[in-house]
Amino acid sequence: MIHDIAVIGAGMAGASLAAELAPHARVLLLEAEDAPGYHATGRSAAFWEECYGGPGVVPLTRASGSYLGQHGFLTPRGALYIGRGEDRAAMAQFRASYDGTGVQIAPLSRAALADHVPHIRPEWSEALYQPACADIDVAGLHQHYLAEARRQGVTMATRARVSGLARAEGVWRITSERGEIWQAATLVNAAGAWADDIARLAGARPIGIAPFRRTVAVLRVAPAAPADLPLVIDVGGSFYFKPDAGRLWLSPHDEVPSDPCDAAPEELDVAIAIDRFQNVTDWQIEAVERRWAGLRSFAPDRMPVYGFAPEADGFFWFAGQGGFGIQTAPAAARLGAQALLGQGADAMTAGIDAAAYAPARFAQTLQSA
Repeated sequence: MIHDIAVIGAGMAGASLAAELAPHARVLLLEAEDAPGYHATGRSAAFWEECYGGPGVVPLTRASGSYLGQHGFLTPRGALYIGRGEDRAAMAQFRASYDGTGVQIAPLSRAALADHVPHIRPEWSEALYQPACADIDVAGLHQHYLAEARRQGVTMATRARVSGLARAEGVWRITSERGEIWQAATLVNAAGAWADDIARLAGARPIGIAPFRRTVAVLRVAPAAPADLPLVIDVGGSFYFKPDAGRLWLSPHDEVPSDPCDAAPEELDVAIAIDRFQNVTDWQIEAVERRWAGLRSFAPDRMPVYGFAPEADGFFWFAGQGGFGIQTAPAAARLGAQALLGQGADAMTAGIDAAAYAPARFAQTLQSA
């Protein structure tokens, strides 16, 4: 059987795209691991925050919000960007960078900041509040897309690590490490940290999508973290923390270059996170109950890549989604499906400039490489 489209990678990116494509095409979804979502999707910090990813990602995030809310995947949280007196100019610049994007950001007084974040140290005096931030049910969203894909007839294979790709007479021949062979007219590269490796296998030019390790630790603190604590983010990008069932999820906001792999946390990164947290609050840390790391993969300009490779027939990029791939999944999948199927924009994607995410923007760089 020759499928219309084969999607490599069944994390959030591949699963959401397969679900969008399924009503219109014969779709094959290939996952290298024993179960989908093992890597970045299963290790997400699980929030929807309009500023996350920068102004260029805002259209995708905002376009996804209604879908996520209507399907019950969001729980209101709110976000606070905080800083010290010396960060006042950076806070103003941060706020100004989102002018005209539709994002609501409001300054808070020191007293209001202390009300929102108990135990915050007095030198942290600056705050911007982003009320639309919400927690995402990541597992629920991923399973929703996988279920939709199956219901619509998508063929899915796990433990299907791709080892060979060849194109002849308009058809891709896809070979797995176990010797399985599939065929498809169009190949979608939704392989996350392995996206450039898949491009090389296919004879397409790698874009330079690079994986970076991000660490998260779960702290038991005394007193317990209040359930209504907002997501708290350093405007300088050196930490964030949020509550979960009385615990705190804490990250040093690290981005450590990594090879594509099953990422594991480093003790030094956990220690750095705790040190930064203790410089912000006087909360008593009773224990580090869990720790993990995941890979966030970025293109050189830190924008996602959606579209056909200019130099490789039938090869479609759907990668480079950094840490914002979960919160942008509905709009990204719809945008990708519309490009693959030759459809025009709909109500969800009408306000998105698809060209901003197209791989053609790297054409000159690739030609000179």
